[in-house]
Amino acid sequence: MSNSRAGHAARSAARPHSETNRRTPLRTFLPTADGLSIDSVYDPGAVVYDASPPSSGHPVFVVAHGFTGDVDRPHVRRVASVFRRHGAVVTFSFRGHGRSGGRSTVGDREVLDLAAAVEWARSFGHARVVTVGFSMGGSVVLRHAALHPGTVDAVVSVSAPARWYYRGTAPMRRLHWMVTRPEGRLVGRYGFRTRIHHRDWDPVPLSPTEAVPRIAPTPLLIVHGDRDGYFPLDHPRMLAEAAGEHGELWLEPGMGHAEHAAGDGLLARIGDWAVSRAG
Repeated sequence: MSNSRAGHAARSAARPHSETNRRTPLRTFLPTADGLSIDSVYDPGAVVYDASPPSSGHPVFVVAHGFTGDVDRPHVRRVASVFRRHGAVVTFSFRGHGRSGGRSTVGDREVLDLAAAVEWARSFGHARVVTVGFSMGGSVVLRHAALHPGTVDAVVSVSAPARWYYRGTAPMRRLHWMVTRPEGRLVGRYGFRTRIHHRDWDPVPLSPTEAVPRIAPTPLLIVHGDRDGYFPLDHPRMLAEAAGEHGELWLEPGMGHAEHAAGDGLLARIGDWAVSRAG
């Protein structure tokens, strides 16, 4: 099925609830450009409207989870529940995660998964699309915005790396063991429901720091905790420096890493920022 046909089927299935007059969440599998199926959920959000297309003032947030996450994980659902107060939300499982097809390439071809989700989100009639990514997903939203200019209206990258192959912290050394070793990939498959590709990157994808300058003039927010156990503060500072004047950096006191560490208050502030900047 083509992306356009998937979008048409999604729009046809998203009908107002008979009692609340609010559209109910829709779950489907989206086709990617390289032929995989990505498990995806569209939630129209807390804004009540009739069967007409959503207004331009009703943005849609496309959430890109971190490595070993998926659309059904409680921390991903919590993120979606906060953003739905600000607009509609699309969540999905990256390739190799959860019920999606394929195997994880740890941030490389995942750009194609996000592209399919963004196109689907736009197909519902939303004039403004905001991508929000966490950790691995944070690097993916940066590269997607750089490689597909003009397809999103604001970008938020939370707890993302600035450069590839970083092994400077114990959690990242464990992650590299899981990705690069056969026994590690078994742990990923059976311990974390994540199927990891055995091949190395070839070619090495555009790094987050190289991607950031190409995002302008799309508004960009970089969020990072000062207690992140995976990526120390030189990572967000490198990203912010590469962004220049078009990027904004929030260093959050006491925050750890990614979705688990992002409290509802921070997520609400991100939602407010996105609504104010995306158009």
